[in-house]
Amino acid sequence: MLDLLASSGLIQVVPGLMIWTLIAFGITFFVLRRFAFGPIQRTIDERRARIQKAVEDADHAREEARELLEQHRQLIAQAKSESAEILADARKVADAQVARVKEEADAERQRRLEETRRQIEAETKRSLDQIRSEVADLTLEATARVTGKVLDAEDQRRLIDEAISELDFSTFEREGA
Repeated sequence: MLDLLASSGLIQVVPGLMIWTLIAFGITFFVLRRFAFGPIQRTIDERRARIQKAVEDADHAREEARELLEQHRQLIAQAKSESAEILADARKVADAQVARVKEEADAERQRRLEETRRQIEAETKRSLDQIRSEVADLTLEATARVTGKVLDAEDQRRLIDEAISELDFSTFEREGA
């Protein structure tokens, strides 16, 4: 099998062919390096730079997003705190208004009770004065019928005062008080 390979022209070393192959390889390498490898390397470098910039931009955007998220969380916490304070203030104001309205209602009730009490006392006094006047008139009339004569003003006054002094109005006055 070795003989078969040795007899073919591919394995034989031919110095002229080898030199021309090396020259063709050098020229091809030079042309590729000058016109292909440089632009390909520049394209690769540009792409590497764009990818690196995109990664840096993504890192920057991620960091910015974290900062914004933290600011958002702080704003939410601050808003919750402020809403709790506003709610507490509103409750205090409402409680104060309820207390004020209750105090005003109590004061109004007390004022009305006092006014009613004064009216009752005034009406009781007026009723007692009216009863005294009617008792005096009845006493005069009864005296005139019993005695059969009309008394003069001085006798009438004396009899009225005696009749009134004998009556006990203290129970009426105590009930009125």
